[in-house]
Amino acid sequence: MNRKAAKLSPSIRIPTTMSGVVLTGHGGFDKLQFKSNLSVPQPGPGEVLIKVAAAAINNTDINTRIGWYSKGVRSGTSEGGSSGFESSEDDDASWTGMALSFPRIQGADCCGYIVSVGEGVDDGRIGERVIVRNLLRTYVDYRPWECWTFGSECDGAFAQYAKAPSRETFKVDCDWSDVELAAVPCAYSTAEGMLHRADVRAGQTVLITGASGGVGSAAVQLAKRRGAIVIAVAGQSKAATVRQLGADRVLARDESLVDVIGKDSIDVVIDVAAGPQFPQLLDALRRGGRYAVAGAIAGPIVELDVRTLYLKDLSFFGCTFQEDIVFENLVSYIESGEIQPHVGKTYRLEDIVQAQEDFLSKKISGKLVLVIPR
Repeated sequence: MNRKAAKLSPSIRIPTTMSGVVLTGHGGFDKLQFKSNLSVPQPGPGEVLIKVAAAAINNTDINTRIGWYSKGVRSGTSEGGSSGFESSEDDDASWTGMALSFPRIQGADCCGYIVSVGEGVDDGRIGERVIVRNLLRTYVDYRPWECWTFGSECDGAFAQYAKAPSRETFKVDCDWSDVELAAVPCAYSTAEGMLHRADVRAGQTVLITGASGGVGSAAVQLAKRRGAIVIAVAGQSKAATVRQLGADRVLARDESLVDVIGKDSIDVVIDVAAGPQFPQLLDALRRGGRYAVAGAIAGPIVELDVRTLYLKDLSFFGCTFQEDIVFENLVSYIESGEIQPHVGKTYRLEDIVQAQEDFLSKKISGKLVLVIPR
């Protein structure tokens, strides 16, 4: 689509070039290149052009950079976070199991302002402050269980401008800052998607791993919103913060879950860690309990005693795809003041390597957010 076909506000002047961070291949931090001469994308039919204000750091972008999704990788994210993995194969190194196209502008978390619209989109949307659903269904014709990740199968928010499907770009009316809104899409939708799939309800006891991270801290808030009793697993230096988010109890990562809380004591496990503690998570579940997982930061290869699975009538939920209602609900929670943002630190876009280093260190509680230059 040519630029004339896009509907522009007379008061908005859109440049032809922009600054952004380009991923040139799978590997270490050297694969991230800050450039100031990238072409500004043009919105196609059904799309909007967004002036990005802020974009958060998350595991999905790092895992994609380092090729962690490749079946050749058998360890946690942190082991290859700086340099990548030699065992990773490019052919299956994206979360879809398909080869990724380079160069790619990453950034699954986007908050910004619509400045132009493509054919078929109401130009009354220009000026709206929006967030983008990070798991996009438009580009796969809304087929069940399929989606693209914003910043993986298409360019994302690590740049001054980004385009996205209008149908999956949501106006948000609230008093949050741009930085705070940018903390929502990936982490909060992942957490809400897990709680939705596992059907977490009031009065149930929920165990949440990685509770000081982006997804984990979101899950604490969202589980409490549902009226659940929350037991969180986090580093003790962050325990107070996790309690402030709503956790009823915080356990140290190195504690034996079974020794501390006992067997058959949990209704639902919300897991982003996996790794060596996985067998204990199942031991802690009650008969008929539910286990939902959307990450494996402690390691993807686990030991499963299948007898525990079937003799306790457990249900397992692998959670990537999200029903439309998940993101729609998140917007409503924000606008009604039912959840609060949790931002740890902000950075300039050109300091993305430092931001990812801090993210991997796990020393800062809350989301790390890039502020995009105007």
